[in-house]
Amino acid sequence: MIGYVTIGVKDMERAKQFYCDLLADIGASVLMDMGRIAMIGKSMHEPMLAVCIPHDEKEAQPGNGNMFAISAGTKEMAEKLYHKAIALGATCEGEPGQRMPDVFYGAYVRDLDGNKMVFYVFG
Repeated sequence: MIGYVTIGVKDMERAKQFYCDLLADIGASVLMDMGRIAMIGKSMHEPMLAVCIPHDEKEAQPGNGNMFAISAGTKEMAEKLYHKAIALGATCEGEPGQRMPDVFYGAYVRDLDGNKMVFYVFG
């Protein structure tokens, strides 16, 4: 259902490097780069993350209550991505752990621009 999610960033090169380094383990890379916006994912036919300089050219601001989720596939991969994000400069928003017994496992971080994300596994 979701084609892509767009987040505003302050520095395109830094954002592309962060997300490509972070998501390489799940097969993601820059699929399309148009200068002000870049699409990162596994395929143009699967959900993607778009990083962009805001169209109005004002400073990018993360939203309060906004978050995007990256399916990790396994708890081990959720933990790996969480620790990799922290090593790349992200900040912790909730260490890896079971959030609902046997239902949801998540690990939360904020990227270099303050955008919140979770690496998750259902079941």
